[in-house]
Amino acid sequence: MKFIGNILWLIAGGLVISLYYALMGAIFCITIIGIPFGLQLFKMAGLALWPFGHDVQSDTNDGGCLSILMNIIWILCGGLEIAFLHISFGILCCITIVGIPFGLQHFKMAILAFVPFGKKIS
Repeated sequence: MKFIGNILWLIAGGLVISLYYALMGAIFCITIIGIPFGLQLFKMAGLALWPFGHDVQSDTNDGGCLSILMNIIWILCGGLEIAFLHISFGILCCITIVGIPFGLQHFKMAILAFVPFGKKIS
């Protein structure tokens, strides 16, 4: 069932979201300061490509104060908007019964989009 969900997700726009996150990650990795943010965007691109069967969890080595500081910078520089978009799309998908699994995936990506530092995808 995960395979079918992932294929439908790709057809319904998951590939576009994943390519966008990967492109933005590559742009951020051009500068040394942007590399940590680019790596988080690559993590989000991987989840956006195949969200079914993966979970977002807190990492055992969360980075401590540096992780908190990076999450604050992330939130102030666009993470809040990305999370809000995923929540909005999740609500829209959950309006129909058929879209509920896709809405749940958007909610999962909203968590990662809000605070990506200190999270891992398993």
